[in-house]
Amino acid sequence: MTTTEYLMIVGGMGLVTYLPRWLLLALLSNRRLPGITVAWLDLIPASILSALLLPVLITGGQPVHLDVMRTELWAAIPTFVVAIMTRSMGITVILGMLIFWGLRSLL
Repeated sequence: MTTTEYLMIVGGMGLVTYLPRWLLLALLSNRRLPGITVAWLDLIPASILSALLLPVLITGGQPVHLDVMRTELWAAIPTFVVAIMTRSMGITVILGMLIFWGLRSLL
């Protein structure tokens, strides 16, 4: 493939990715959405983050298998509790890292 073809592919992928977002933003920016829709949209980032993190926390090895004794999982549980209690990103990140490093050194 030539450089032009690669650029056309990347440009097309960008168009396909961002055009639907821009259209929805343009169509819905001046409208008032129902409360249930806003509440549902607020949950999307947390659900995506959970879907990305959970497999990493509970699976390991080659071939991949369920492993509930992973350090990452046991560090994530108190970190999640701290995140809910403090609602502070900085405290959560720092404490999560300290918990992980502490568990890693103990185990």
